[in-house]
Amino acid sequence: MRIVYGLILIGLAYLVFWPVDVDPVAWEPPKAPEFSGEFVENNALDKLELIRLPEDAEGPEDLAITGDGAIYTTALSGALYRIDGNTPEKVDDLGGRPLGLKAGPDGVLYIADSFRGLMRWTGPGTLETLVSEIAGAPVVYANQLDVAQDGTVYFSNSSDRFDPETMGGTKPTSVLTIWEQSDTGYVARRNPDGSTEKVAEGFVYTNGVALSPDEDFLLIAETGRARVHKLWLQGPKSGQREVLLDNLPGYPDNIEAQGDGTYWMAFASPRVPTEALMPYPFLRKVIWRLGPMVRPAPIHRGMLIQFDGEGNILQNLQDPGGRLGITTGGRVVGEDFYVMTLDSPWFGRMSASDLPPR
Repeated sequence: MRIVYGLILIGLAYLVFWPVDVDPVAWEPPKAPEFSGEFVENNALDKLELIRLPEDAEGPEDLAITGDGAIYTTALSGALYRIDGNTPEKVDDLGGRPLGLKAGPDGVLYIADSFRGLMRWTGPGTLETLVSEIAGAPVVYANQLDVAQDGTVYFSNSSDRFDPETMGGTKPTSVLTIWEQSDTGYVARRNPDGSTEKVAEGFVYTNGVALSPDEDFLLIAETGRARVHKLWLQGPKSGQREVLLDNLPGYPDNIEAQGDGTYWMAFASPRVPTEALMPYPFLRKVIWRLGPMVRPAPIHRGMLIQFDGEGNILQNLQDPGGRLGITTGGRVVGEDFYVMTLDSPWFGRMSASDLPPR
């Protein structure tokens, strides 16, 4: 019996005292909205054709369209692909873990690499690092980006605490950051002269960013708080930040500017039931000690919305069955609508004419 009591005490001591990386912050989340009203459940994404990456690659997180109409995406392996028809063609090995991808006005690709920072690619073998640190501090977790017409690059850094290169990848690091609720995420910009500066701070897992057509404001997805901010860059409100979309039904990922004043945004997962434990930091620490089997995890339920700069929801596309995996972004390119994924071996594509009417 003493042995049993001893084992129980050891177990309790482990749950209470064993050191873990997470240091939870108390948060009182609002009740997540139902899949009804403007977020009503539907099967609009059933029409997507799944396009597999070659070589058993996974994770086409984002896409970019260059001035000549070429479409590019990347993979978890660091490969860069050009999408041409139903067979993406690998054009380079970038290494790292590229996430956000955007073609600049100079025709080259800018890449937010979660392991290395902000990169630029002008052709096979030309990858260069533009920003790996700001004011002497490393860029720990670059995520998405957008490029202004003058070449200014805005990019998100999801966390200053957890490095996905050393924490097992971007998915477990995102779960850890959101579970902790630390607000070390920020948005920075690289100016045309090469200087860098932070333009907004204090986010719980900063994610997608997108410029308005007039470049007078920047939209910022705060995944860990299920909301989208508007940061004014010009005009009388310059420098001010406001919440544009709040208490969303899922955790927002990439934001893609469509170019007409509307934006597509994917949800990586619907809100998870374990949000009920957010007000209780001690319990969250105990759960983390119990291991991966009981820790929170993204739920596979694809969803994208289209909205405008005033926060009006225009379209709502869903995949309740979760066949896509974790959806990260989407946009119309020419006559097609693309949906990208975090760690699936495919992305989705359908005719834009099959999108439901607004």
